[in-house]
Amino acid sequence: MSDLLARHRAVMPNWLSLYYNEPIEIVGGKGNRVVDASGKSYLDFFAGILTNMIGYDVAEVREAVERQLATGVVHTSTVYLLRGQVELAEKIARLSGIEDAKVFFTNSGTEANETALLLATYARKSDQVLAMRQSYHGRSFGAVSVTSNRSWKNNSLSPLNVHFLHGADRHLAQFRGMSDADYIAACVEDLRHVLATSVGGDVAALIAEPIQGVGGFTMAPDGLFAAYKEVLDAEGILFISDEVQTGWGRTGSAFFGIANHGVTPDMMTFAKGLGNGFAVGGVVARGDLMDGLHAVGLATFGGNPISMAAANATLDYVLDHDLQANAARTGALIIDGLREAAPRLPVVGDVRGKGLMFAVELVDPATGAPSPALAARFMEETKKAGLLAGKGGLHGNVLRMAPPLTLTLDEAAEGLGIIVNALEVVNAEVVSS
Repeated sequence: MSDLLARHRAVMPNWLSLYYNEPIEIVGGKGNRVVDASGKSYLDFFAGILTNMIGYDVAEVREAVERQLATGVVHTSTVYLLRGQVELAEKIARLSGIEDAKVFFTNSGTEANETALLLATYARKSDQVLAMRQSYHGRSFGAVSVTSNRSWKNNSLSPLNVHFLHGADRHLAQFRGMSDADYIAACVEDLRHVLATSVGGDVAALIAEPIQGVGGFTMAPDGLFAAYKEVLDAEGILFISDEVQTGWGRTGSAFFGIANHGVTPDMMTFAKGLGNGFAVGGVVARGDLMDGLHAVGLATFGGNPISMAAANATLDYVLDHDLQANAARTGALIIDGLREAAPRLPVVGDVRGKGLMFAVELVDPATGAPSPALAARFMEETKKAGLLAGKGGLHGNVLRMAPPLTLTLDEAAEGLGIIVNALEVVNAEVVSS
């Protein structure tokens, strides 16, 4: 065991898990590659859990942060005017498509989702919330209550009265083999049944990820949330789209993931990639919802000058370089390549994704059962080959990958080759055992 690993285990909680049998320390990065303490280089296909959105050592971001540091002002708080905060809020409000939008900045996606839930429950005077099965919305008390994954829930206590819906679980026997249209119809019927049987009075909101992150990039078929919203609107129920992982063009086909469904939500939450590694999150919502709270509120570090400098530079870079189009182009190369390879690899249960947000589900070829052991084996093989990937899924058997949006076609092809080779190694080991 390395000295740093021993020190980590002595002072960090044991539920703060580390990847790999021999965890790595990342000490350098440039472009879409990082270097560990031993000097080994990796093509990064997980980007700090979708956070280093435009890669490492980006001059535009670094220089923006350095300019702010040079002023001597790292923090003032929101009781003073913050130019960078106003400028970023203006951009996000415009891009959101939400009518009369206003923006509140936090430090993380968890805080953003807490804020959105507060706005919704206050506006509707109800603690009843709808969420999706297999969802993940953060680690705080309220965010855990709308999370539907037993591996991430420590107790059943909740400040909210939550009911979970179908929509990203087509693998279940009752839905398997359905067309998109039939599955959407079944899910909408289930929503109507929940509203008729399980709730009392008004429901505050539905909160949903357009593509489930921790859930292993499972997703509803395009159009489901449009069908849901017809029912929600009839009941006055608000819709919160959790864009923490799907925002800023990552899906390739839309700038925010929910736009793939042809829907404009009442609120969107965001975080992760916006600061390209600097801590920033927030909510963009209809102005009447955002202004509705009667009590004073702030986020001490939300909207601080350093994070705002990084986020403004990052968002400008994404827009100026049309990285949404790049995500569509490079993501298609990878996803198409994985789907082409899958039929000859019995360990691959599914390939799914949009843009630079894609996943491979690993299963026991004999039974079709989820295989977290094979996922762990894949992780070791890609590490050895110089590629960083991520894990997820309800059963921990899904390899989820989301490279920086600056990925080149050559890097996409390189990464695809490493992934396919790793799958071939894992598959051969299973077949020969």
